[in-house]
Amino acid sequence: MKHLKILSLLAFALTLTWACKQDDTSTKDTAREVPAYTIEQFLDNENIFGGSFSPDRSKVLITSNRSGIYNIYEQPVAGGEPIQITKSDSSSVFGISYFPEDERMLFRMDNNGDEIFHLYVRNTDGTIQELTPDEGARASFYGWAHDGKSFYYGYTKRDARLTDVYEMNITDMSSNMIYQNDEAYSFNGISNNKQYMGLIKPVTTNDTDLFLHDFSSGDTKKINENQAAHAIADFSTDSKGLYYTTDDGDEFAYLVRYDIATGEREKVLQKDWDISYAYFSHNGKYQVVGVNDDGKTVIEVLNNETGKAHEFPTFESGDLTGVSISRDEKWMAFYVGSSNSPRNLYVYNFESGDVKQLSNTLNEAINADDMVTATVVRYKSFDGLDIPAIYYKPHQASAANPVPALVYVHGGPGGQTRQSYRAQIQYLVNHGYAVLGVNNRGSSGYGKTFFQMDDQNHGEKDLQDCVWGKKWLAEQTYIDSTKIGIMGGSYGGFMVMAALTSEPEVFDVGVNVFGVTNWLRTLKSIPPWWESFKDALYQEMGDPNTQDSVRLYNISPLFHANKVTKPLMVLQGSKDPRVLQVESDEIVAEVEKNGVPVEYVLFEDEGHGFVKKENQLESNRRILTFLDKHLKGKKAIKD
Repeated sequence: MKHLKILSLLAFALTLTWACKQDDTSTKDTAREVPAYTIEQFLDNENIFGGSFSPDRSKVLITSNRSGIYNIYEQPVAGGEPIQITKSDSSSVFGISYFPEDERMLFRMDNNGDEIFHLYVRNTDGTIQELTPDEGARASFYGWAHDGKSFYYGYTKRDARLTDVYEMNITDMSSNMIYQNDEAYSFNGISNNKQYMGLIKPVTTNDTDLFLHDFSSGDTKKINENQAAHAIADFSTDSKGLYYTTDDGDEFAYLVRYDIATGEREKVLQKDWDISYAYFSHNGKYQVVGVNDDGKTVIEVLNNETGKAHEFPTFESGDLTGVSISRDEKWMAFYVGSSNSPRNLYVYNFESGDVKQLSNTLNEAINADDMVTATVVRYKSFDGLDIPAIYYKPHQASAANPVPALVYVHGGPGGQTRQSYRAQIQYLVNHGYAVLGVNNRGSSGYGKTFFQMDDQNHGEKDLQDCVWGKKWLAEQTYIDSTKIGIMGGSYGGFMVMAALTSEPEVFDVGVNVFGVTNWLRTLKSIPPWWESFKDALYQEMGDPNTQDSVRLYNISPLFHANKVTKPLMVLQGSKDPRVLQVESDEIVAEVEKNGVPVEYVLFEDEGHGFVKKENQLESNRRILTFLDKHLKGKKAIKD
């Protein structure tokens, strides 16, 4: 569903703008055969994240899928192999943090992807304690109190639709509700002195209201002046100021400081792209700023004592992302990754300037030179609008050896295809498929005008951006224009089905990964904990309980499934709370009536996204087999 300009870990890429069909002589010169790696080899590239330092800074708490499922590990700062802490073989375990003053560990788990997370603590003696045991209640970690004696979390114990704010004392693990969230606000931080809390309320997916709650008086007041996108970044360390990002009066989000006592505002930082986030280290010595720069994240670490950006080593093939600074402000953990390399964990010592790589996540069986580096391309859509895209061109592609291609559509609405490593894409590209990750109108990261362009016309103009992405691919001399498919997940899966029903002759195959096919049902059955976002989602997509239902019916692929003429593959997790299994069940049943090839892959132990390695292996293996048969193996139609 739509994300309000959410970040992911991103990567370095070159910028390359293409216009029209060209004789790519560089392709002729550089095209080469590469070994065909298996999906097992690609998925043996370890995926890690997290960067909480132990109190003595000797270890970093990370989450890794090296066991085949996500578990938590301790990575020694001195180097060496990580130590596995949890050993789950069913539900994934996601590490959150060490406790501030001891080596207890906070983590979260759900039930095989149902997204009803509970919080747990692993004690230093190895015992596990569930902290939020109420059945059906969803818990979300919000952060540590500045004094390290407690932490804040959201909990739907009282009402599944409303996430109240709790504080848990870490001495005896007792908790109490500190804010009853009857207005369905979204939590956005508490000041160091515990007097103020930041809250937001989406009005639409483009506009959010910003609120400041005063615990001493009990008052909650709206503090934004105009309708625009707002997000709280952080409170100042002295609790006198509130930093937030907004695109009020501008195309991209910039950083503002709000003086809590006087109400005065000051624009403190602006870039040429969205400032996605900004936060202070524990005592305020550093401020970390992340900028969404053309599909990648650029990080700045500002030294507030000198007023200058801190100088770090540069990395030729990647970006510094995922920054985490220790509470004593002497160490920083971060990740370096790229479109052609999975991210690796590094640590940096502010005092000595030493930097050390702690992981090597690329499978040794894969030659790094055989991976493909993504490029940023732009092409014209039907109305002349420039559409940005992330493009992967196989090494073996040439005019003499044209390859099949896929238009790849991100989730959302409002997501963004980024320049980050994806094993699935590298696997397909390695096996000879060009992949164009389209950032159709409505995608985040390219300004608020572009972001709003798909409102109330989903499956129409945004779909045409994908169709024109196919046209761009077909114009490249090294692409087989008779073999171009479309693939996507979630909202991208909807776009796959919209293409196969609304433009049934454009794409040669479709791969729909848990995509919406009946908007009337999906919008009525969104998870209850999305209550704070429901009205905004209805503003953008349409309200299924009003006259909007007519349009929602018209754009729902399920009701036009008789138009599908091309081979279709559908993948689904049965525990998916966002796009219910029935969405995929029904579209498969309807398309099968057309007599076209349909393949359905259902995972009983997955939700909205496949996180178990065995299921990732199976799904990717099946996708490649399907594409090899119905796209790469398709006989060209001769004139």
